[in-house]
Amino acid sequence: MASILNISAYKFVGLPDAQDLRPTLHELAQALDLKGTVLLAEEGINLFLAGSAESVRAWVAALHRDPRFADISPKESWSENVPFKKLLVKFKPEIIRMNHPAIRPDAQERAPAIRPLDLARWLDQGHDDAGRPVVMLDTRNGFEVDYGAFDDAIDWRITKFSEFPQAAQEHLADLEGKTVVSYCTGGIRCEKAAIVLQQMGLNAFQLEGGILKYFEETQSAPHYHGGCFVFDEREALGTALQPSSLIDRPASEAHRAKKD
Repeated sequence: MASILNISAYKFVGLPDAQDLRPTLHELAQALDLKGTVLLAEEGINLFLAGSAESVRAWVAALHRDPRFADISPKESWSENVPFKKLLVKFKPEIIRMNHPAIRPDAQERAPAIRPLDLARWLDQGHDDAGRPVVMLDTRNGFEVDYGAFDDAIDWRITKFSEFPQAAQEHLADLEGKTVVSYCTGGIRCEKAAIVLQQMGLNAFQLEGGILKYFEETQSAPHYHGGCFVFDEREALGTALQPSSLIDRPASEAHRAKKD
């Protein structure tokens, strides 16, 4: 039985003291024998941690004592082993690198978000509630997309997230007049991406909680094929949020060949 609790979470929030937080969060995670990565920046926090359920939840409870993190609700999944080799708590210029200084979700109004069940309904009916056609825009790197994606999603084959703003500008005409839903693994990239799209004048939404939250809340993940690549030793998760390795990849490669 899987006994290791894996969590992922992020929040864009102003952290002028991000560097000072690093040793405190590191020492607590180390004392609880947790493995994974916590990234801190002046724009917020991004974390992936694993360990016993008791230890993980104790660390989250301590994090919640800081009012800035009180509403963080990590996504959970289970595994038989800890999928990280070590613990890293780092300060970085950005918690997700875009190299676009004008995009600061911690200081800007958040782009509208669509909940997973509402998105599934939109995709079922073929349009949003205003009757506009809906297009799914994958903000992940090309190799991640190959593990699985939404059906007929737009995939610009970017190799790193910092390429996204330029790719969006180059394909702007293809997105005009549509409701664009940006999505990614857990929500962090599509949150920045949706702001970029909004600033370009598009009707843009972000998928709340990303693919993993879509798996969790819709269960059967309608309109999605394959698994979801994750940045740890599990490699990919299936729609039941269990490690799936490469099981779903051949189907997604066939889908990609069909699209090409």
